[in-house]
Amino acid sequence: MNEHARELAPMPDDWRRGLAVVAHPDDMEYGASGAVARWTGAGKEVTYLLATRGEAGIDGMAPDEAAPVREREQRASAAEVGVRRVEFLDHTDGVIEYGLALRRDITAAVRRHRPELVVITNHRDSWPGGGLNMADHRHVGLAALDAVRDAGNRWVFPDLLTEGLAPWQGVRWVAVAASPMATHAVDIGETFEQAVESLRLHRAYLEGLGQTPDDARRFLREVAEDSGRRAGCELATEFELISL
Repeated sequence: MNEHARELAPMPDDWRRGLAVVAHPDDMEYGASGAVARWTGAGKEVTYLLATRGEAGIDGMAPDEAAPVREREQRASAAEVGVRRVEFLDHTDGVIEYGLALRRDITAAVRRHRPELVVITNHRDSWPGGGLNMADHRHVGLAALDAVRDAGNRWVFPDLLTEGLAPWQGVRWVAVAASPMATHAVDIGETFEQAVESLRLHRAYLEGLGQTPDDARRFLREVAEDSGRRAGCELATEFELISL
């Protein structure tokens, strides 16, 4: 505990399976992967589900060339923080549509993996401190929130039953990373270096942005220190926790 008053409560720890649902490779690495490393290090199982392969994320690389590069980088990045299972839905990067197709795909994943905790990235209009959020993040986040409820209703997407995907009502929380309405935090003092390396492993993406490994470390450190001040520790990752 540091000298600052705690504003963010500790995240619940009494769960075994988590599912992170995000739009792109690198979404988890910009802040949340340190928490994932803490969780997997404690024996929890976390699966990554990505709506796209991030094929539109590198300006100097055509999408058909970028997609396999970004997929490889994401798998390596996930492995760095103890995530063994990474799945891609193949929605189109940059123009993800909120709708039944996306909801169904995420619902199927929730039923398949049966998580107690679902992690999403910020689905709100802006980022903490300002700055407009992009449509892909908002659409995937909202679809994931809806899919958590859809997963428990056998009469929503009933065709999933024929695929052997029974309803799952076991999601207890949705944790929203990078939310401007954060309520909870995870101490990542012991896993910060894994978080940095997980972002550095997105080498082609960072190079496309004109960023260096030192830039990645500096960004993550500044965010983690700010969150730590609010959480009463040195370094932390923030979440808006929605209880179900």
